[in-house]
Amino acid sequence: MSRVLVLNCGSSSVKYRLYDGDEVRDNGTVERIGEPGGGPADHETAVRQVISGLDLTGLTAVGHRVVHGGTRFGEPVRIDEEVLAAIRDLVPLAPLHNPPNLAGIEVAREALPDVPQVAVFDTAFHRTLPEAAATYAIDRDTAMRYGVRRYGFHGTSHAYVSRRTAELLGRRYDELNTITLHLGNGASACAIAGGRSVATSMGMSPLEGLVMGTRSGDLDPTIIFHLRREGGLSVDEIDDLLNHRSGLQGLAGANDMREVLARRAAGDPAASLAFDVYCRRITSYVGAYYALLGRVDAITFTAGVGEHAAPVREAALTGLERLGITVDPALNAGKGDRVISPDGAEVTVCVVATDEEREIARAARRIAGTA
Repeated sequence: MSRVLVLNCGSSSVKYRLYDGDEVRDNGTVERIGEPGGGPADHETAVRQVISGLDLTGLTAVGHRVVHGGTRFGEPVRIDEEVLAAIRDLVPLAPLHNPPNLAGIEVAREALPDVPQVAVFDTAFHRTLPEAAATYAIDRDTAMRYGVRRYGFHGTSHAYVSRRTAELLGRRYDELNTITLHLGNGASACAIAGGRSVATSMGMSPLEGLVMGTRSGDLDPTIIFHLRREGGLSVDEIDDLLNHRSGLQGLAGANDMREVLARRAAGDPAASLAFDVYCRRITSYVGAYYALLGRVDAITFTAGVGEHAAPVREAALTGLERLGITVDPALNAGKGDRVISPDGAEVTVCVVATDEEREIARAARRIAGTA
């Protein structure tokens, strides 16, 4: 039975999960890394603590989440010096995420030198995007020089959830057309045709697309110029505004959908508007991806909001009945992986709990040759 350790090093945390085959033997999260009076001083220290506290006897692979793989990595890869150098080169495209990902890799390689280390990239699932979907309409030479294109993110989640949807429906994955909606603090939509990503809402960075907890999602680029010229905001201030003080936080003063829903139920107009803006954006993407796919077999909600906020699921799909998309209120109010559309609906609507760590473990086993 293969034993796999999964390390997910975020900007201020390290999540880990140890598998014996498909069974989780140990898991946890080290938080507040680098914060005054908080957790470990840095990611290196945090990963050493994790590794030293686990029984790793018989470990066959370590799977690492890496946020950005650029145009080079379209599949998980076994990590060597060349792969490490390439991940370092991509730091300018993911300055908050690739450095802690690298830190976790380097510590794990040092502590476990005889164990295969595998990088699983959030962007990799979207390397199948058609060029027309990945290309922005700006000067080609400028775009090529600075790596300006749609990369997409949450790919590990979209891959797992779309495959799990096929299992739930008893359908062949390579024959299913699915729209997956990963709705957490970060949020993205993906159109998947026969297991291949053909459109996704996040772009060069995770800022584009849906309204999120603290990110704006889509907006007119002129807003950036206007804030710079008329408001005198610096580039860093605008970056902070759009990534950390926008979305639900900017509209309602709360980035947690549970709080927004509670305030909306109490009659708070700001929360009601935030909810409407959030759901309207999802509706528009579902409609657009339906048109791109031509035929949609399933729409699946996942992640914290997608799995637990029934009002969001209902509102986001309201008005799409002519496309064969409806939600059954009783099923929508249930729990667990399930179908929430009525029997006989033309498009099956599902809720599936995402499991990125399990997807990373699966990929690590395959690349290490222990699957």
